[in-house]
Amino acid sequence: MVKRWAEAPERFFEAEAAGLRWLADAGGARTAGVVAVSPGRIELERVAEVRPDRAAARVFGVALARTHAAGARAFGARPDGWDGPLYIGRRSLPTADESAWGVFYARDRVLPYLGIAEEAGNTTPAEARVVRAAADAIAAGVFDDDEPPARIHGDLWNGNVLWLADGVVLIDPAAHGGHRETDLAMLALFGCPFLADVLEAYDDASPLRRGWRERVPLHQLHPLAVHAAGHGRGYGVALADAAEAVLELARRMRE
Repeated sequence: MVKRWAEAPERFFEAEAAGLRWLADAGGARTAGVVAVSPGRIELERVAEVRPDRAAARVFGVALARTHAAGARAFGARPDGWDGPLYIGRRSLPTADESAWGVFYARDRVLPYLGIAEEAGNTTPAEARVVRAAADAIAAGVFDDDEPPARIHGDLWNGNVLWLADGVVLIDPAAHGGHRETDLAMLALFGCPFLADVLEAYDDASPLRRGWRERVPLHQLHPLAVHAAGHGRGYGVALADAAEAVLELARRMRE
């Protein structure tokens, strides 16, 4: 399977290859093997997909928990051994070296894309104020916990999950050090076959902190902001709705 993009930004496919290898090194969820990579081109092993089923979903859940548990140096950290840029889709993805998740997430995963969404007209000024208020609460540490930086895929929507008879193979990562709930929230945002089975198996293998379901909108702010930046007005509305939910959760946590 070969992907080409003659106008790709600097080290675009090389970043993808580094992310795939770093995720594979965790010994958890499988990733497509990198056959060759060069400027403007990447060749991956072909994956023979099958219809998803519950057994494969449960294998995926356990494997993803193992990938996350392999960890990262810091929140926002690049894959080990990679010193170049990161991308999500075709957009630049900021890197960081933070010990606190909230500061990193607000500054580097939400706000960089909000301004682009505003400029595109996909987010109104009133909606942007709500998102910025949510980002302020996040940066203030309201949602910080004792979870260490996880080794996350970073763009884990269903299109990047290829199903096999005995699990899945992951492609197109935006791999970095993040919060493990962010990967799970992205799976929920865009739909995933047998998601309940994936999550149940994950939770059995690596129990999630209490209240994780309530925090799903928090962890969906990043993918929604990225999509609001370039995929239409509907994502701007969804981003503001998620920000409202985050503000309400922050208010309840402060009471």
